[in-house]
Amino acid sequence: MNAQVQFPDGFRWGAATAAYQIEGAASEDGRADSIWDVFARQPGAVWQGQDGSVACDHYHRYEDDVDLMRELSLGTYRFSTSWARVVPDGTTVNRQGLDFYARLVDTLLDRGITPWLTLYHWDLPQALEDRGGWPARETADRFVDYALAVHDALGDRVRHWATLNEPWCAAFHGYAGAHHAPGQADPVASLRAAHHLLLAHGQAVRALRERDPDASLGLTLNFTDTVPLDPDREGDRDAARRVDGTANRFFVEAVTRGAYPQDVLTDLADVWPEDLVQEGDLETIATPIDVLGVNYYATQAVTGPDPERAAEAARQARAFDEPSPNVGSEHVRAVRRGIPVSDMGWEISADALRELLLRLQRDYTGPRGIAMVVTENGMACDDRPDADGFVDDQERIAYLDAHVRAAHEAIEQGADLRGYLVWSLMDNFEWAFGYAKRFGIVRVDYDTQRRTPKASARWWARLASTGVLPGT
Repeated sequence: MNAQVQFPDGFRWGAATAAYQIEGAASEDGRADSIWDVFARQPGAVWQGQDGSVACDHYHRYEDDVDLMRELSLGTYRFSTSWARVVPDGTTVNRQGLDFYARLVDTLLDRGITPWLTLYHWDLPQALEDRGGWPARETADRFVDYALAVHDALGDRVRHWATLNEPWCAAFHGYAGAHHAPGQADPVASLRAAHHLLLAHGQAVRALRERDPDASLGLTLNFTDTVPLDPDREGDRDAARRVDGTANRFFVEAVTRGAYPQDVLTDLADVWPEDLVQEGDLETIATPIDVLGVNYYATQAVTGPDPERAAEAARQARAFDEPSPNVGSEHVRAVRRGIPVSDMGWEISADALRELLLRLQRDYTGPRGIAMVVTENGMACDDRPDADGFVDDQERIAYLDAHVRAAHEAIEQGADLRGYLVWSLMDNFEWAFGYAKRFGIVRVDYDTQRRTPKASARWWARLASTGVLPGT
């Protein structure tokens, strides 16, 4: 039995989306191709050749969607602006693109919903990719220009700003693993991309702070709980250390400590570009932030050879195996343990969220006075609608209930957690999986664009309106 729990007054409840996944209108009002538009046209890149050209048609239906948010008692809406809509050619601001986000923000505020704006959720303008993309240092400078253009248009109304969403995915899935746009398999390029993404973040925070000292600024990182398959086996412990190093510590330590972890740099010695980090870069990356967004979904157990053979195993895997986003750990293998999984096949552990929040508080955010918000958490399910389109997704409710309880336990143990945003508001384009995976608490019928709140939406609305998780 679970007891009733009460969250602190002022705790932020809401939902999250991303521009390319919901907006559609891919060639309207001056928007140009992003890397995801181009990637989705590559045969075999996306499930059944699907793309985000229509998606949830949010561009035309945003007012109805905001009304639905209000109906669901959502106090905060996290969305991203599309760089390809705002600065289509990478250099010239498109006023029509900004006007859409101005209308969206005004509608949110009119309905009493706080906008939480993310500047980059993976939709780099293709024009900038053609000039080198994130592996090119210039892209960081262009990001600052874009950030300031958005702030010029919305800064008087938007008070919560995140620079990046999940730079690990953008850098390593996009430039090493070939699973995300732009679909490259170049470990060196992925490291350049990772560093320049973080540099863009730091430069943008500095520029926004100078422009708007009272704004709440931060970024969102994704964290995967990675444990050794056999904690008593040295090779498995080393495998978990390696993956945790590049997936988690590489980003959070650069942002909060102004340094990349030394053990990770050792793991990456074969592919790390000597000219990558320039004087002052790490100081810029560690420009103080107000909030760390925490995206968490899953746990995994990994195995690998003894540490003395790991470097050679990684080199061999890099040379002969399929492309991997785990640069420096290409030889590490995740092993299924037979525990519950989501429809993505991701292993579920709510306890790991509690331990993650406590770890972040202890080692990174707490010593620097940085608050945390869970900016994404949710579950893809094999939703089965009834004749009216309603989905009784009790499995998703159980997942959310367990994770929200874990977050409350972390708060009780000292984590400075200020909010929780479910992923996602509605079913949407799930990147390389197309429309095959459904994370939404609202069902979208892609043929009719009809929105139908699922059982989880009603459950989330009660939690959002009361801040109370009932006993079970």
